[in-house]
Amino acid sequence: MPTTIPPDDSKRNLTMAQPDNLPHIGLVGDTYTITVTGEETDGRFCVIDMYIPPGGGPPPHRHDFEETFILLEGEMAATFRGEKSIVRAGDTLNIPANAPHQFHNSSTGPVRMLCICSPAGQEKFFTEVGVPVATRTTPPPKLAEKEQAAFIEKVKALAPKYRTELLREA
Repeated sequence: MPTTIPPDDSKRNLTMAQPDNLPHIGLVGDTYTITVTGEETDGRFCVIDMYIPPGGGPPPHRHDFEETFILLEGEMAATFRGEKSIVRAGDTLNIPANAPHQFHNSSTGPVRMLCICSPAGQEKFFTEVGVPVATRTTPPPKLAEKEQAAFIEKVKALAPKYRTELLREA
């Protein structure tokens, strides 16, 4: 039996991401550029261009949405349910919803990857907890010890709102 495709929704528009007109967010030493928001996809997904310098990457965490990483440049360690793998440019990872994971740039060069979250929402979390920076590769400002502690408390307080749970280091 043939499936009927719904009519075109003319209220939705083409999205074209151009680096000079995008929000660049500094977070955990990394820089995330939001290229496609949930508002542009009717909440279906968001796309984030991630620049991770040596030593960068978030702590272990999990969330109730799918997350796909497409490595464009560099090499990093990815830990999924406690098992570490090395991921290189050209590789794609899909993290199932609710699975504990972490990525860390343990190489000497930067990593650049695209992150697709489905459904959308993670881009709002990054915008709320991060700080605006000038470009796709501008590092966030270094935080003093007291500022870092306040940042961590802010992330912990906001994580549940964005369906995210921070996990202890293994």
